[in-house]
Amino acid sequence: MIPPWLHTLAEFSLGVGIASALYLFARMLRHPPKMTVMGFVWPLCGLFAGPLLIWFERRWGQVEDPPWAVSVAKGTLHCGAGCTLADILAETLALFVPAILTVFGLGWLWQDHLFAAWTFDYVLALAIGIAFQYFAIAPMRDLGVGEGLRAAAKADVLSLTSWQIGMYGTMALAHFVVFPRIVGAPVDAGMAEFWLAMQVAMLGGFLTALPVNHWLIKSGIKERM
Repeated sequence: MIPPWLHTLAEFSLGVGIASALYLFARMLRHPPKMTVMGFVWPLCGLFAGPLLIWFERRWGQVEDPPWAVSVAKGTLHCGAGCTLADILAETLALFVPAILTVFGLGWLWQDHLFAAWTFDYVLALAIGIAFQYFAIAPMRDLGVGEGLRAAAKADVLSLTSWQIGMYGTMALAHFVVFPRIVGAPVDAGMAEFWLAMQVAMLGGFLTALPVNHWLIKSGIKERM
């Protein structure tokens, strides 16, 4: 049974995340960022980072030449936005159309629904992440579609994978340690508690992707933002 305090916390946290995303979306309409794709990045990351991201965007979002640490954080959030969108789409689709997980290994590669869903998450996140990188890199370097996609894939695969490692690690702790002890039953994407765990997992992903993005930007593989 889910403790009432956990359910209340989950609903509150989700409410704050959605309100933050809506605020940032409205702010993007009033103050469009120079890099168009960031107009999607800020609201999507607001879903898990909430008021902290609102502060960060208001302080550094419109700064042309921010400090190095800020540029690395912005580049990491750019990766995280693709992961966030992919996880929302994949987990929701898997909830309502569970048969889709057969394509991603359920029953023949994975016996656990969770691992098949993670595989779906990763594939979709990679596709969305490359698209996000393309719209950041191609305009800056004046690249054609083919060259732009290759550069985007080169910049995104390692960054996204490092994010997913932190996210999956945190979600594994939630599903195999925390939820069995507190809830005593599986938690799925139809429950607020699942998305609370996902919010925390995204923060875990940010931490593991931060040093990788530092290296990617310093090496010139990924553009400084």
